[in-house]
Amino acid sequence: MTTTTSYLNEENIARSTNSVEYHPLRPFLPENAQVLFLGSFPPQRKRWCMDFYYPNFINDHWRIEGQLFFGDKNHFVDTEHKCFKIDDIIAFCREKGLAFYDTSTAIRRLQDNASDKFLEVVEPTDVCALISKLPHLRAIVTTGEKATATICATLGIPEVPKVNTSVLVSAAPPLTSHFSPLTLRLCRTTSPLSLWRLPSSSRAYPLAFDKKVEAYRLMFKEVFDEI
Repeated sequence: MTTTTSYLNEENIARSTNSVEYHPLRPFLPENAQVLFLGSFPPQRKRWCMDFYYPNFINDHWRIEGQLFFGDKNHFVDTEHKCFKIDDIIAFCREKGLAFYDTSTAIRRLQDNASDKFLEVVEPTDVCALISKLPHLRAIVTTGEKATATICATLGIPEVPKVNTSVLVSAAPPLTSHFSPLTLRLCRTTSPLSLWRLPSSSRAYPLAFDKKVEAYRLMFKEVFDEI
């Protein structure tokens, strides 16, 4: 299934090399977004089944969302073509207010696989710039150790939260931040903003699917008040 809107970042794809990869997708930032999912970096494109976030068919992120919001883990799955229903996913995320990007804008892969522990961060994402574009944001969600550690370092969160916990994001990033004063000012907000660390939707993460669903349900319930 294809979508009429492309989220590929062709410029970044063109300048990527074997040593440094630049993010192949543009940020997906609906103005009504209340939740921002930040992974580490997309897997290699040879593992994609669609040109959008969580593109690996054996990753269960979209199955978790399908189970939570529609009572059907295959709601976003095109079983016949072994891919996800990208148009349905994008429409759903726009309606519900879900944003997506990653904590790294450029990385090196230390091994030829999708494991976060073999990613070297070359350029962290300007998370404050993302936050400044999302006036209704209430929660940032990470699901991996690399992504969580990267955003904690970026935003000056002193202790990396454990899985299934959340912390309040400080209104003022650290003075040692390498981002511009304007960006730092935009990042400061009087609205409560939490960082949630949830179980990875990768099947390599050793937790039953139903338990992952319940972990995500708790986060969504707090953000949306009902689910």
